[in-house]
Amino acid sequence: MIRRLFLLMAMLAFVPAGLAAIDTYEFDTEEQRARFYQLSGELRCPKCQNQNIADSNSPIANDLRREIFRMLDEGQSNDQIVEFMVMRYGDFVRYKPALTAQTAVLWFAPAVFLLAGFIGLVVMLRRRQRALRSTGDQHLNADEQQRLKSLLEKKSPHD
Repeated sequence: MIRRLFLLMAMLAFVPAGLAAIDTYEFDTEEQRARFYQLSGELRCPKCQNQNIADSNSPIANDLRREIFRMLDEGQSNDQIVEFMVMRYGDFVRYKPALTAQTAVLWFAPAVFLLAGFIGLVVMLRRRQRALRSTGDQHLNADEQQRLKSLLEKKSPHD
C-alpha cells in the first residue's frame, strides 16, 4: 500500500513538468544559447504576474522567446533586442529598468521610504522619552514620592 502511494505521489510530482511547453531552438553557438537564456531571464512576461519570459508558459512569452531567437539569429546585439522589447512593451518588460526621469521613482523610492521611516521612528522615540520624563517629574515631588514609598512598605494588619 505504501509503495503504491509513493508511486502515485512520484507520478503526480512529474505531471507539471510533462505539461510544460518545451521550446526547441537550435543555436549556432553556445554563446548564442547563453545570450538567449540571459535575455529571456532578464525580460518580464507582459501577461504574467512577476515572471520572466523564460519561466512563463503564456502564448505571448512563447512569442517573445521566438522573437528573441529570431533577432539573435539575425545577429542583433543584446541592447538592440532589449531596446526593441522596450519600444514594443514599455519599461515594464525589463526587470531592471534604465534610470530615467520616468523610472527615478522606482529606483529611489525604496531608499527614501526607508530613510523617512527611520527618521519617523527616531522622532517618535524621542518624543516618547521626553513625555515620560516630563510626566514623571510633574506627578510626584520628593515629599510625595517618600510618602508613597512609606505607604507601600507599610504592611497591613492582615499580612
